[in-house]
Amino acid sequence: MLKDKVAIITGAGSGIGKSTAKLFLSEGANVGLIDIDKESLQQLKDEVDADEKVRYRTADVGDASMVKRAIDELVESFGRLDIVIINAGINGRVAPIENLEEEDWHKTMETNFKSTFLTLKYCIPYLKKQGGSVVITSSINGNREFGNIGMSLYASSKAAQLAFGKMAALELSTYHIRVNVICPGYVKTNIQENTDSEHHLLNKVRIPVEYPEGNQPLENDGAEAEDVGELILFLASDRSKHITGTEVYIDGGSTLL
Repeated sequence: MLKDKVAIITGAGSGIGKSTAKLFLSEGANVGLIDIDKESLQQLKDEVDADEKVRYRTADVGDASMVKRAIDELVESFGRLDIVIINAGINGRVAPIENLEEEDWHKTMETNFKSTFLTLKYCIPYLKKQGGSVVITSSINGNREFGNIGMSLYASSKAAQLAFGKMAALELSTYHIRVNVICPGYVKTNIQENTDSEHHLLNKVRIPVEYPEGNQPLENDGAEAEDVGELILFLASDRSKHITGTEVYIDGGSTLL
């Protein structure tokens, strides 16, 4: 499906990014990995045992110079760029709005939204040469789900990604570059490790909602990272060549409750 295509994936060291990288490699793609954690990137490279098809660079995705350098070096190494998966992100601080600080805003917005802008900006000159596909990992939060009290910054960053993706899809259609946005619900990954949740503060604003039989109608559980990777694979491939500017929800039906 992706034979000899070149893809760059941010947040590739774990979770959805890691699963997507493995899927892409199994489909014959060449993959450039970007993550802030060098050890996780090297571990993934060792796992897939495909030296000639995998390159990686470490970068703080909120830092313009680091993002540009990583992208430039990866594209130079492979010789072209066809696919961009903008996946890096954090939950950030989870707390009532009145308890959030300016630095919490900056950290969440820079990691989730600024990085989306920077990654796409520096990939566009390479994608313009032959067209390509961009997939942005947003979330149900801020787009179809607003019940996760305390996640106002995260939800705002994810809503911004969706709007940005739609604007980019129209602007870049001239160059035959497709841009789509995926909106996962609960996915069993390690993103909780990047979450600063203050439960004692949330109790004062929490609105109790109970689902006695669970809130995942389809599977009664969250998605595996591989499930999301399969969706990304479809949107990155020519099988979705007439789809752009579209958000796709992958949440097991949880936001239908």
